[in-house]
Amino acid sequence: MATESTIEKILSYKNIAVVGISDDPGRPSYDIASFLEEHGYNVIPVNPNLAEWNGKKSYPDLKSVPVKVDVVDIFRRPEAVPPIVDEAIAIKAKAVWMQQGIVNEEAAAKARAAGLEVVMDRCIRTEYLRLRG
Repeated sequence: MATESTIEKILSYKNIAVVGISDDPGRPSYDIASFLEEHGYNVIPVNPNLAEWNGKKSYPDLKSVPVKVDVVDIFRRPEAVPPIVDEAIAIKAKAVWMQQGIVNEEAAAKARAAGLEVVMDRCIRTEYLRLRG
């Protein structure tokens, strides 16, 4: 379970790769990425099926992202999480955030063992609003 201090720490990071981002404004990943961008975060779209999101180049995977990624925000089914965590470890991300409804204990344990902060089954926007109003 992520502590308040862990969540605060993650919210202080600025480069957030949103894995599974959608270009459909009706999808949660679009909505939350837009919120993050409006609140000063550098959103890095990651989706192999998108060329771009909101005018930003979308990358097929985390290893293709040319800038340092601090947080990997995951909008994928729980069974799709392990390879994303492996990439997050490989690129030396600082944290992995699995959005509300996404839990993968094995992947979380692997990320923690590699020194990454981990949040599961929580919405980053909800936590931002709760802690920063």
